[in-house]
Amino acid sequence: MTAETSKHLFGSGHTACAGCGQAIAARLVVDVTGKNTIIANNTGCLEVFSTKYPESAWGVPWIHSLFENAAAVASGVEAALKYLGTKDKITVISQAGDGGTADIGLQALSGMWERGHDILSVCYDNEAYMNTGIQRSGLTPFDTNTSTTPIGSQSAGNPRPKKPMPEIAVAHGLVYVATASVGYPRDIENKVKKAVSIKGPKYIQIHVPCPLGWRHDPQITYDIGKLAVETGLYPLIEYEYGKLTGVRKLSKIKPVEEYLKFQGRFKHILSSPEQIKQIQAIADSNIERYGLKVESVSAPQDKEAGPL
Repeated sequence: MTAETSKHLFGSGHTACAGCGQAIAARLVVDVTGKNTIIANNTGCLEVFSTKYPESAWGVPWIHSLFENAAAVASGVEAALKYLGTKDKITVISQAGDGGTADIGLQALSGMWERGHDILSVCYDNEAYMNTGIQRSGLTPFDTNTSTTPIGSQSAGNPRPKKPMPEIAVAHGLVYVATASVGYPRDIENKVKKAVSIKGPKYIQIHVPCPLGWRHDPQITYDIGKLAVETGLYPLIEYEYGKLTGVRKLSKIKPVEEYLKFQGRFKHILSSPEQIKQIQAIADSNIERYGLKVESVSAPQDKEAGPL
């Protein structure tokens, strides 16, 4: 099936792994923005599995740039559309994985944000460089076992916390910043709709489980996404014009072990109470910072209909 014959603007027939959270999220995003969308895409998994020459899964104009400069390309596209007087009719997206966003592509992204381009930046956060061998990125969680943070007698995995990209985006003065998760598809749709309704630079970071790199059963991608949120490890939040305006609160917060135990990348710490305690502390800090816990259970907010 081609993108032209599919009801979705990100069609089937691509070569993503079974259960790929990134493929699910990409479809949700572009279906919301619609056919009048132009996408600049950094090098990465999404670029590789969706556009193997001579085929493409995309039903919109799509540009593959280098690992470091999709934001610069998107900036040029947006400037050209303004010159032509057609920008108000077209959504421009700059998108990348976590490495192309938080590391290799951060300089161009920062420049695009600082200049105030009317562009939606999307980070598909699968928490490592999955396409090139599961190497650590700036968004890899603490204690994760990756090919560049291997476990051993002197290492429990990645020693660094996730880079605070939403806060970095807010510090740039963006009009809208949000986090989302493939475990909550309608939340992704709602946040993309809101983002494109506001003129100016926007950023959405979407948590996308990767069965290959995370070593979880492909059938539970949605469940893994939801557990990251339900434990407080991946808060779903929104900022508008620098102010925190939205938080998905939880009526029942689960211990981090409920999330960790399904993933091979964390298998090495399941028998270490001290390491689990450190990860629980990260979740507890998020819970306190954003007020994630619902005080009254009369109207829980952590429910959503199943997969689309």
